[in-house]
Amino acid sequence: MVNKTVQAEAKKRMKEIAKSNKAIIKKFEKEKKRKNVSQIEYQTDMHNPNNILEIDNLHTYFYTDMGVVKSVNGVTLEIPQGKTVALVGESGCGKSVTSLSIMKLVSGPSGQITNGQIRYNRPSGPIDIVKTPISQMQHIRGNEISMIFQEPMTSLNPVFRIGAQIDEAIMLHRPDVKKADVKKQTIKMLELVGIARAEGIYKSFPHELSGGMRQRVMIAMSLCCNPRLIIADEPTTALDVTIQAQVLELLRDLKTKIDASILLITHDLGVVAEMADFVVVMYAGKIAEQGTVHDVFLNPKHPYTMGLIKSKPVVNQEVDRLYSIPGQVPNPVHLPNHCFFKDRCDKCIGACSGDVPKLRQVDYSHKVACHLYEED
Repeated sequence: MVNKTVQAEAKKRMKEIAKSNKAIIKKFEKEKKRKNVSQIEYQTDMHNPNNILEIDNLHTYFYTDMGVVKSVNGVTLEIPQGKTVALVGESGCGKSVTSLSIMKLVSGPSGQITNGQIRYNRPSGPIDIVKTPISQMQHIRGNEISMIFQEPMTSLNPVFRIGAQIDEAIMLHRPDVKKADVKKQTIKMLELVGIARAEGIYKSFPHELSGGMRQRVMIAMSLCCNPRLIIADEPTTALDVTIQAQVLELLRDLKTKIDASILLITHDLGVVAEMADFVVVMYAGKIAEQGTVHDVFLNPKHPYTMGLIKSKPVVNQEVDRLYSIPGQVPNPVHLPNHCFFKDRCDKCIGACSGDVPKLRQVDYSHKVACHLYEED
């Protein structure tokens, strides 16, 4: 009898959540589908004209039958022109959802950007991507802002040849280029990313290539229109160590050649130390710490950052077992009212049971969200 009562209450609760979600999603979808949007509505001003992108208090939620999943819950960061910013953290902390929000590719209708600004310093004038209509985003995606997606094995279409897939990206954004010139440009890009026998690869299907080759193809596709910002979402996942080093070296060289900025999303701190100028550490949808790569690696402030660095294996150091941060990431549907890292932290103080800590400056370029560094 008790079980039936509990089940009935749970079912009733799920219906209430579904009804509430439906109303919220309808409002956001209606906003997305507006037509004849005036350019004035999404024009904005950059806080720092030297930045290519500024994310300000971004919230991206997923409305599910179990409740609202707060994947990105108030993220603020900036990407300077010509620099590499690394976004790091455990799996599920909101890194990839942040990158998809920048491209306005969050899986809808359940996934929605509910609040915040994403200011992009476009050559024709800064815009707020959150308010920009999809028709305008189609000119930006793959052209001015491009993305190297996770898992090249699944990102390429298995039924089309490599050349046709890269050609399509060029023709979409450069309709004035002749077909013969498009092929030349594609082959040139394949050679640029270090692929030998580019003519043969042009005619190949994805399944005929190795993982490293497919990753290079994905990089060539993302760079074929000379983007101003490259979002690399774990570009070395599932690659062996030798190929990883080659891909990272390739990204570094290409960034210099086309003067692009890079948002590098990874959980490999070795990659971060080698590639990044700035580091942003995310935890449970929020930023825990950010600063230059020297700030974060040589003088980490947040206990979570310290735990991540401690988890990295050290050469010539003998240990019985690798260190891992104890405990679990909190449920994103039922986030606590105190510091999200409190139950896993070994440096807790009384204030940790109070409000969620805000990101505050501890040095010129170093910020941390931790009660340990609050002013009296």
